Amino acid sequence: MVQKNQSKKDKYEESLVAFQKAVETFHREDFARAAELFRKFIEKYDEEKEFVDRAQIYLSICENRLHPPEIKLEGFEDYYYYSVYLLNRGDYEQALEYLKQALTEKPKEAKIYYLMANAYCRLGNTDECLKNLKKAIQLDDFFRILAQNDRDFEPLWEDKKFKLIIRMA
Repeated sequence: MVQKNQSKKDKYEESLVAFQKAVETFHREDFARAAELFRKFIEKYDEEKEFVDRAQIYLSICENRLHPPEIKLEGFEDYYYYSVYLLNRGDYEQALEYLKQALTEKPKEAKIYYLMANAYCRLGNTDECLKNLKKAIQLDDFFRILAQNDRDFEPLWEDKKFKLIIRMA
């Protein structure tokens, strides 16, 4: 009985190490390797139900990241909302591509210029950021106040050109 309990405890500790390794790989965003580790974990430690459930969730996320579902975007609203999603994920380059598509549909839409300014700011492209911010404010003065309080623009709050655009645009 003691031997059986020790064996069970060893297997549990082994499963903890394997699960932690898979999670660490996931957090390094090596989704292919993480998916492989989670699959092996699920096969080998199927009696650890709580961990297997979590591993299946992680595996699902890995698969989603490796093979994102194809999204069919149609029209301004789709491009706009998908761009917001991409910005929130930190995929600024791709967000800019969709924002540019939205802009072709509504070239005088201030919120598109504002989001483009935001993306360029996060990418460290100050000139494009300020150009788009200026256009957003010219189209809708609301964005003047927003930019002054938006933490995404904090790196520019002391910039002379930023201050000038906020004052005069």
